[in-house]
Amino acid sequence: MLSIMQSKQKISVLLFSTLIGSLTGFSQNPSSEIMARPKPVWWFGASGAANFNKYRGTTQMLNNSFSAPTSFHKGYGVKPYVSLLAEYRPNDVLGGMLNIGFDNRGGKFDAVMAPCDCEANLSTNISYITIEPSLRLAPFASKFYVFGGPVMSFNMRKSFRYTQEKQDDRRGDWSDIRKTVFSAQAGAGIDIPVSSKNNRTQVTISPFASFLTDIFQQPRTTESWSLYTLRAGIAIKIGTAKKNDLVPEPVTPVAVPEKDVQFSVRAPKMVPVNRRVKESFALRNSVFFNEGSSKIPERYVQLNSNGASSFREQQLQDAQPSNLSQGRSSRQLAVYHNILNILGDRMRSNPGTRILLTGASNKNPVKGKLFAENVKDYLVNVFGINSSRIATGGRSKPVNPSEQPGGKKELILLREGDRRVDITSNSPELLLQVGGSNSSFLKPVQITGIQPDPLDSHVIFTVNGASEILNSWNVEVTDEKGIVQYYGPYSKTQASIAGKTILANNTEGNYKIVMFGKTKSGKIIRKEEKLRLVKTNESVQEGLRYSILFDFDQSETLAAHKTFLTDELTPLIADNSTVIIHGHTDVIGDDRYNQSLSFDRAKAVQGIIEGALLKAGKTGVKFETFGFGEDAGVSPFENKLPEERFYNRTVIIDIIPAK
Repeated sequence: MLSIMQSKQKISVLLFSTLIGSLTGFSQNPSSEIMARPKPVWWFGASGAANFNKYRGTTQMLNNSFSAPTSFHKGYGVKPYVSLLAEYRPNDVLGGMLNIGFDNRGGKFDAVMAPCDCEANLSTNISYITIEPSLRLAPFASKFYVFGGPVMSFNMRKSFRYTQEKQDDRRGDWSDIRKTVFSAQAGAGIDIPVSSKNNRTQVTISPFASFLTDIFQQPRTTESWSLYTLRAGIAIKIGTAKKNDLVPEPVTPVAVPEKDVQFSVRAPKMVPVNRRVKESFALRNSVFFNEGSSKIPERYVQLNSNGASSFREQQLQDAQPSNLSQGRSSRQLAVYHNILNILGDRMRSNPGTRILLTGASNKNPVKGKLFAENVKDYLVNVFGINSSRIATGGRSKPVNPSEQPGGKKELILLREGDRRVDITSNSPELLLQVGGSNSSFLKPVQITGIQPDPLDSHVIFTVNGASEILNSWNVEVTDEKGIVQYYGPYSKTQASIAGKTILANNTEGNYKIVMFGKTKSGKIIRKEEKLRLVKTNESVQEGLRYSILFDFDQSETLAAHKTFLTDELTPLIADNSTVIIHGHTDVIGDDRYNQSLSFDRAKAVQGIIEGALLKAGKTGVKFETFGFGEDAGVSPFENKLPEERFYNRTVIIDIIPAK
């Protein structure tokens, strides 16, 4: 999930971190001057900085007279910021700041592919006059300080430019721009004196860096475009002290303690070995093709005419067949690999339905259409579907491609996902109830099976701050007999171990959990917790499972699922139930980014369900929400096949009734 714009974002974050680190380091080496400098109470000056702007959300309608043919989601830009400032410092620690500035939040959205198979670009020069009052805190009574406070922004410019390769070049102003935007910022800086310590008038140069959150930072009243900014710059400040401020003052070095991590253990009250689950299995609307072949891959179940005449989708709803392999999610993958037979059965049962098969092959739309024709031939020749009900087309890339313009990494995996036939339809008999006529997924299949080692049976170790502070961490689990189990090493924030693995042959046990972490400076951190586990062999308790699927690198598709989550799923949650929400991604891209993306998706789903539960008057519902990213230990599927990677881009909702 890496692109040029994401690389720029990483550079921005690295610049921000390096600047803050250097400021902190400077504050730990105070001057050895014996004579203290004069300390003006009021300071005035100006600042200049670079805004590293990051765009998120969905943007397509530019103004009332023009909408882009394809939506834009992410973007990046570096623009200037200048301000006039005033500071009030009544003492060495606490004070206040006020900046009145010109704040340019312009940038360029990531290029997308328009329906014409040509590149489309969108840039903006949106800018504001800002009023930024902040609380100023110098925690060590030193030159280093931190600040934070609200930001009030008043729009000045709102222009955009849209270009479509060799076809279109439009300039104009955004519609529905908020005239006033309220947000917040936090940052740090350091005052470096440049004047003599004996002068009553003091001048300082102050490098600073700040983060302006995207909370409430939606420039428009429509769509979901939001932005956040990393700002790095320099301020010049001038202040005049009173005459009696020239007082000797010894300076005492202050040691800054090394940052710590927080360790916690989430343990199940009971450890179920397995659970019977009714699952609404979301059906991906794509058939993926192998490199160098236009034939439907053998992994897709293909019947002859006699087999098709007796095939019914309901056959897949039975208990898990005993002859399936024991691989991860083999049941669900077997259902998906019947996608052509499920589609044929539904079209045969609903003669009024029609579909469009759109094949895509990298830079070869003719081959893409051949993919689609082969799928059509199967439905016509095997299931007897009238050919007039099936339209076909070919493209160089799918409508929602994985490979983005400018991307250079993991292209083999990305192109595997783009070599496919997408199935779309306006017939409600085929579509998922989520999103109505705008749904891109086929109607789900209802299956019932046994879920071994359900997630609520796992012990989850969480080390907040691990990725920033630790090189690695391990866990020692010691039982009452002194027998020790070792797990790790880990580098991410979370690790999950099945409760029955820790219990082994025991039905219950008390354990001492010790986490050992090695910091990046070589220091060993030790944290200790206690744990009690009790195993139950009951498997009659029945749970419900639902999945929400996401397109590549996107978390905004929740808008189409909101009605389903509030109107269909929430009524199934009884009082005092437990709802476990876990987000996952495929293995493409940076693992830290993937973990953050999966957690954002899961928390967004939780927020929608919580609001619906509150409105419905339901009580006692407990949520457990996790973002596992690409963690292979808990991901729902393997990552060997493109369809497995597509299914791993998901948020899974497990509803467990109270006993």
